[in-house]
Amino acid sequence: MADIRTESVMVIGLGRFGSALALELTSRGTEVLGVDTNRKLVQNLSGRLPHVVVADSTDIEALRQLGIAEFRRAVVAIGTDIQASILTASLLSELEVPDIWAKAINRQHGRILSRVGAHHVVLPEHDMGERVAHLLSGRMLDYIEVDEDFAMVKTKPPRDIVSVPLGETGLRARYGVTVVAVKSQARGDTATFTYATSDTVLMYGDVILVVGTIRDVERFAEVD
Repeated sequence: MADIRTESVMVIGLGRFGSALALELTSRGTEVLGVDTNRKLVQNLSGRLPHVVVADSTDIEALRQLGIAEFRRAVVAIGTDIQASILTASLLSELEVPDIWAKAINRQHGRILSRVGAHHVVLPEHDMGERVAHLLSGRMLDYIEVDEDFAMVKTKPPRDIVSVPLGETGLRARYGVTVVAVKSQARGDTATFTYATSDTVLMYGDVILVVGTIRDVERFAEVD
């Protein structure tokens, strides 16, 4: 593995989440080493990932032999084997991998992963369920939670801020949110998002990106 660069990512666990992640990173030009104990999974990906091997990530010597010291980033994408997931994250931490990401199947699993050394924990099913729930329950077109209590939503402007310069709407004082970008419906199919300023005038049909606390953006998205 001497040709793998330090900017590369080791993805451990090549189930649905891990394989999708590895393939997407590869398509973006990132060097990826995929690792799984399942020989069939590895064989299926051997023609699609430039580097993919069968190995046991719960064996510290196996990780050393894979050249883990050459990687700054590793992702523990192991699915339902919680014990293997936790042990792998712990070994990566012991081997001083600088940036460890780990998939959790629930919040308790996520807390344990954090305690044993994972720097970032993701809950794909939970996060997607939460996102879809937000989209179904209001006028949001998209929803991204960027911190524990802060989010960005894509929505359309309510009538009380249409045809008025944003700086005169008192938007932040009234709703606690800020419009950061707008896609003008007047430009049709050629429209792209541009930064919003205090002089920006929104029109019906525009699409806006709004940031604020989760409570505030949810409340704003309900305004007609």
